[in-house]
Amino acid sequence: MSLDSIIASKIFTEFCLRFLKKSRLSCHDPISFYDENMNILAIIPARMGSSRFPGKPMAEILGKPMIGHVYERVSACNLLTKTIVATCDKEIANYIKYIGGQAIMTSNKHERASDRCAEALVSLEEQDGVQYDIVVMVQGDEPMTHQNMITEAVTPMLNDLNILVVNLMARIQTLEEFKDKNCIKVVCDQQKNAIYFSREPIPTCGNKLDFVMNKQVCIIPFRRDFLFKYTNLKPTPLEISESIDMLRIIENGMKVRMIPTKYETHAVDTKIDLLKVEKMMRSHSF
Repeated sequence: MSLDSIIASKIFTEFCLRFLKKSRLSCHDPISFYDENMNILAIIPARMGSSRFPGKPMAEILGKPMIGHVYERVSACNLLTKTIVATCDKEIANYIKYIGGQAIMTSNKHERASDRCAEALVSLEEQDGVQYDIVVMVQGDEPMTHQNMITEAVTPMLNDLNILVVNLMARIQTLEEFKDKNCIKVVCDQQKNAIYFSREPIPTCGNKLDFVMNKQVCIIPFRRDFLFKYTNLKPTPLEISESIDMLRIIENGMKVRMIPTKYETHAVDTKIDLLKVEKMMRSHSF
């Protein structure tokens, strides 16, 4: 066992001994203890200027703007200390404030959601006088997010101090979705660490659906310091080619732990997706 692993093991043992169960979780959450002093922040990055679907965050689903669905579902997770929206658009910020939430204004020059989250984190910590331990990035186009998906994603980080970042993944159910370039596919090693993300169909399967195919679900917890380390790295060739943030981590020789979610989900990238998700949400109870 390496020295780093021994140190991490000792830290985690002390963590377990010091902080026994004092539940702030719902009965459905899968973990039984956590550090009650740990500050866990959810940041929902959102902007109106989507190239594929301009104005997407404020597009209505079942009579409510999509960003409202995401904010309410994420903030319902009792594991979180706070939930905020990070945006460069007054329209989004004003709506979040109207429904009783908190929005942090950011630069309109960010190309990556993670950079927007890092800026919002700095502003919030200065404003609150609080340092957050884990930052959960939840994309604003995931309106089917279930509150327990946040717990699914964060739990591995509470159980293993060596995990720096987690990304949820879900099964791809149809060949149509597998071939859709808006659907980000992921393949993993035997330890459930991501090997590669792509907008292309991976792994190669012809036209058969006789093996497990997984897609990225954009619920991504970072340890605070790792988020800043990541955003300070230069964009990498594969990240730029695929337009997928997580490849920057892999290209720099670090690991992204992929965790399967048991919840059905579908991101909204286009107006067609919006109609699909609205239909799915009509038949689901959350």
